[in-house]
Amino acid sequence: MSAAYDVREVLGDEDREACFAVRREVFVEEQGVPRELEYDAYDATAVHVLAIRGDGLPLGTGRLLHGADAVGRTGGDASVGSLGRLAVAKAARGLGVGAALVRGIEDAARERGLTAVDLHAQTHALGFYERLGYEAYGPEFPDAGIPHRAMRKAL
Repeated sequence: MSAAYDVREVLGDEDREACFAVRREVFVEEQGVPRELEYDAYDATAVHVLAIRGDGLPLGTGRLLHGADAVGRTGGDASVGSLGRLAVAKAARGLGVGAALVRGIEDAARERGLTAVDLHAQTHALGFYERLGYEAYGPEFPDAGIPHRAMRKAL
């Protein structure tokens, strides 16, 4: 697979459906997350970021919650965004797509005046996020039956 791809904020329904297709592949099919937990009301207001190959193949996605939508996930701090639903298609792993998506989400957070980004990382992914400057805090907790830790990075 070619490593040439772009990362962009979602522009319309076609991009949003591409994001949902990647999330379905990774979370629902690979990890067994129930479909009703994977898709939520925040999808309507979140900033979605899409990694897409030049031929239109979606490679990965993530989303940023901000403002009132993020407050419950960021300890009540409206200046902190919440990165979530980061997923990279199996065929695109190892190409740097995940890191590029995180940078795209951080850029979207900066554009909205946010001072930091929080996330809930699956514990197997802690090292990935630590390499990108995130620090874990608080105890491990389950989310959809998968162990997670909270992490934060100041922007």
